[in-house]
Amino acid sequence: MTLEGDWFIEQAPEADMALGLKLRGKLADERSPYQHIEIYETESFGRLMVIDGCVMLTARDNFVYHEMMAHVSLFTHPDPRRVVIIGGGDCGTLKEVLKHPGVEHVLQVEIDEAVTRLAAEYFPELCESNDDPRAEFYFGDGIRWINDAEPGSVDVIIVDSTDPVGPAEGLFAEPFYRACRRALGERGIFVQQSESPLLHTRILKQVHAGLRAAGFADTAWAGFPQATYPSGWWSATLAGADVKDFRETAAAAKTFPTRYYTAGVHRGALAMPAFVEEALAN
Repeated sequence: MTLEGDWFIEQAPEADMALGLKLRGKLADERSPYQHIEIYETESFGRLMVIDGCVMLTARDNFVYHEMMAHVSLFTHPDPRRVVIIGGGDCGTLKEVLKHPGVEHVLQVEIDEAVTRLAAEYFPELCESNDDPRAEFYFGDGIRWINDAEPGSVDVIIVDSTDPVGPAEGLFAEPFYRACRRALGERGIFVQQSESPLLHTRILKQVHAGLRAAGFADTAWAGFPQATYPSGWWSATLAGADVKDFRETAAAAKTFPTRYYTAGVHRGALAMPAFVEEALAN
């Protein structure tokens, strides 16, 4: 990450490219025990959260990511009631999960309380459901929590993490996936953000292979645009007994509003590009 004049620039050296956002000014700057968090006001994308120099979210386009992480997984499960979010400190995914009336309890396990505290101050629209009685917050190590979870006690696990470096590195490893498989019920669904298919094919392969090695019966991908992430193209990886189908009728008749997710978008997101199919096959 560099600041050049009134521009924030995130470099993606693995692809010799960069993303730039024009800034109006900095709103917050905090170093927690885990990471460096900054909040900016941009000219065209609203407020911007940056962690360790990388874009986490903007007010303008975060809805795409949060809706896809939440609704793709919940409409894939036949009856999601108990949900655990690992990470997700900005609370955008939590907000979307709580739109499902059948959900009875959502636990958000975030290692860094500073992310949630700053999100509540600077992105209040993402935290408007934090007082829902079904929501519970635990600030601690997500890997340790999953390792200690009762077998079969969770219906859906959503891993809404930063990139697989630093505090999040262990969330992309087979031992963590095995612990998630144990914590999930028989029909449990796992979903994890799995980076850009164009720039991070190696990570995508690692995620799918790790999940299968951990005992998940099947994996699937869901691709979607994300304007302010490297390459503008992102993915989520699903794992479970039957992840290539979903409750399409229920998704089409959902009773809550979304800005990106629809049943048709869900169906299309499952279609895997040829180069991704080839990479995963090899």
